[in-house]
Amino acid sequence: MLITKNFLALPLLFAWATASVAQDSRPNVLLIVADDMGYSDIGPFGGEIATPTLDALADAGLRLTNFHVLASCSPSRSVLLSGMDNHRAGLGTMSEMLSEDDKGKPGYEGHLNHRVAALPEVLKAGGYRTYMVGKWHLGEDAETLPSARGFDETFVLEGGGGSHWADEKWVTPTVPVAYRRNGKEVPSLPEDFYSTKDYTDALIEWIKRDKDVDQPFFAYLSYTAPHDPLQAPEEFIEKYKGVYDNGWDALRQKRLQTLKELGIMDRNAKPFPRLQSVAAWKELSPEERALASRDMEVYAAMIDYMDGQIKRVFDQLADIGKFDNTLIIFMSDNGANGSSLIKYPGQTTEYVEQFDNSLENRGFKNSLIDMGPGWAQASMTPSRMFKGFTAEGGIRSPLLVKLPGKMANAGSINKSFLHIRDIMPTILDAAGIEQPNRRFAGRSVQPIQGTSVLPMLTGSEAGTRANVGDVGYELFGMKAYFDGRWKALWMPAPAGSGEWELYDLNQDPGELNNLGTKHPQKLQELVARWGQYKIQNGVLDLPSGDAH
Repeated sequence: MLITKNFLALPLLFAWATASVAQDSRPNVLLIVADDMGYSDIGPFGGEIATPTLDALADAGLRLTNFHVLASCSPSRSVLLSGMDNHRAGLGTMSEMLSEDDKGKPGYEGHLNHRVAALPEVLKAGGYRTYMVGKWHLGEDAETLPSARGFDETFVLEGGGGSHWADEKWVTPTVPVAYRRNGKEVPSLPEDFYSTKDYTDALIEWIKRDKDVDQPFFAYLSYTAPHDPLQAPEEFIEKYKGVYDNGWDALRQKRLQTLKELGIMDRNAKPFPRLQSVAAWKELSPEERALASRDMEVYAAMIDYMDGQIKRVFDQLADIGKFDNTLIIFMSDNGANGSSLIKYPGQTTEYVEQFDNSLENRGFKNSLIDMGPGWAQASMTPSRMFKGFTAEGGIRSPLLVKLPGKMANAGSINKSFLHIRDIMPTILDAAGIEQPNRRFAGRSVQPIQGTSVLPMLTGSEAGTRANVGDVGYELFGMKAYFDGRWKALWMPAPAGSGEWELYDLNQDPGELNNLGTKHPQKLQELVARWGQYKIQNGVLDLPSGDAH
């Protein structure tokens, strides 16, 4: 049975409450997830993109600069909503990449399985109203849609991506775009539909409607921006005209310098070199530079627009007097995406050629463009690689957290190692709800693996939080294991050496200096611990491959 904690025993929560909020009222929770957004894109993390709402959120809360997610969308989201390793939660790999032989094996169901208790289920059982808008990507049948996993109200994109406009064009000819409202298919979208706007509209509608309901709420605002295809309203694209004309190398250098000035990166931090497959900006023709600049202008416009929509939600909460008592979390689900749309599973040249990707139409309806590896590397400054890889460029995300009320440590930076599996237990801790213990809703479930970081967020835990250990990775055949500042990494050629490597991330965030020869015992220790992680979490030996 799920038990709500006695709030008289939680003085830390009282410190969050403002004078206008009753001491026994639990905080609302707003979890905002951007899709494929890079580490250095937003203002609080060194970006030049206009994000005044997120800037203000960082000033009112904390910047967590050593936060790690998974390398791709659905596996990362499975961990976020379960507090469990992706191989336990059902997304050992993306459903789109499961072979018939592997589909359905424990941990490889291709959806958020029922051997975990989902965050919205637990919060709903604990007395919360639960809302979700945006990208789901964790199941497509009646038993696995968000409406069946604890959400009271949903308006979601069922799968992984598609056009942001009302035309509902697919990213590939094999992955349809399907929207659902409370489990039922949405037959058509309004003519002026734009994903970021309409997700926000739906959430605001529910918050306004239920403003007098005597329950706290959990809102999962799961934007599909800035996931490809890159598309944005024209006036927002125009704001960035010419901003990226100096290219990806110059942008990367500028962002790294800003990260150093902000104190997020050490003054001696060096970036991983531009990939050999990516041309130097000066080597591109004027036509190629114009198209590439436009791509980044559209990408920036998507993030800028998203920031404005987040402000609409904040304003609505303030209007009904609920902003101060809301725990707000903002993050990205994985690193920026450097993969080409043409390489997506099921993609064909014939399908891509149906779109109008001319300079004049790029970013508008009937265009199908991506940011490419040059901009993705700049977006993930100073990291190695990008989405799809267990290098830092695939798994490091910006994280902003604002606790209810006024925070004594507001505006500060915390460099503690954090993992996406810690988000669910932290939310439950803030809500005063006990974690499920092997039984939930009449079924057996696995105990949560993540750890609440609430004491650190409130400032009651001195200093930075050390790694709790046993943080392993495997996705698409690529592997990693963390222990404090140390990281063991294995990736096949050409992204890696095909051998285990060892990095000290405190000194080398760009993963440039392999210390495996200098510290062989440490490397052997982490490789052995990864072997135990593999056994404990049921990791299968699947072939490595491209990730999307």
